[in-house]
Amino acid sequence: MAHLNYNHLYYFWMVRKKGSVTKAAEALFLTPQTVTGQIRHLEHRLGGKLFRRQGRQLVASDLGELVFRYADKMFNLSYEMLDLLSYNQDSSILFEVGSSDALSKSLASRLLLSVIPDDGSIHLCCYESGEESLMERLSQHKLDMVISGSDAESLKYPEILSKKLGETGVSFFSMNDVDGRFPANLDGARVLIPHRKTALGQQLLRWFDEVGVSPVILGEFDDAAMMKAFGMYRQGIFVAPTLYREELLAQGVQLIGETVDVKEQYHVMFAERMIQHPAVKRVLETDFDPLFAGKEPAFSRFQSNN
Repeated sequence: MAHLNYNHLYYFWMVRKKGSVTKAAEALFLTPQTVTGQIRHLEHRLGGKLFRRQGRQLVASDLGELVFRYADKMFNLSYEMLDLLSYNQDSSILFEVGSSDALSKSLASRLLLSVIPDDGSIHLCCYESGEESLMERLSQHKLDMVISGSDAESLKYPEILSKKLGETGVSFFSMNDVDGRFPANLDGARVLIPHRKTALGQQLLRWFDEVGVSPVILGEFDDAAMMKAFGMYRQGIFVAPTLYREELLAQGVQLIGETVDVKEQYHVMFAERMIQHPAVKRVLETDFDPLFAGKEPAFSRFQSNN
């Protein structure tokens, strides 16, 4: 075979990974007609059909699966090369991290600050989004690491590894006085919670049932900072990690109660090749138990050899 159009091969690879021409076209910023036409050129070049219809689903043919296995190795290897090359940016190592917007911003920032040196050797870029979106970006080699409240999304990607960094119980706070004993005083109270699609939101809903209370859920939030902001404007009882109880009390809020039966967990997800990234390696080697025990760690002052 003298020549193969790698653009055509890439379009096929994206359709196979995304599961449909429409989704692949959206990711490629092309029209579905363009993608379909390019795949037809590739089929003509290879002498066979790469896809077949199975009901409403588009599935790879035997030839398609064979071509995909080779294409997957090729493009993953090319992404790995780009990752290695992009480590260096203005004489510093680029570290692109995605953080779930449902997590506490204060705690997530402390996790990162504890492994980032102050000598400028690490160039940190942070992105916030939902867990599903972050994991997709990670699988596409657009992020080096993801911090999330659950590793459930990583199970969809065999090439992604995960590690639990720690967990903390949660407390309920309010700008207004709330009478009664906790947690009974949550019954009928106006509360703000993380969105029920998040790990913490699901835990809270189950815990309400277990302790026999039925609060009025005034709002659900993907963003922990937005939930806190609503609570600070006297819009309901809100939830935050217990280890920041004193910090919140200093801001004038009232502690309604706390529980260790509901825990906010912190996990990191990363591709196996990222283990050698100095910042990812530092995260994996750091003991975060003091942080999750409420003891403020000294931020990293290690010097990079790069």
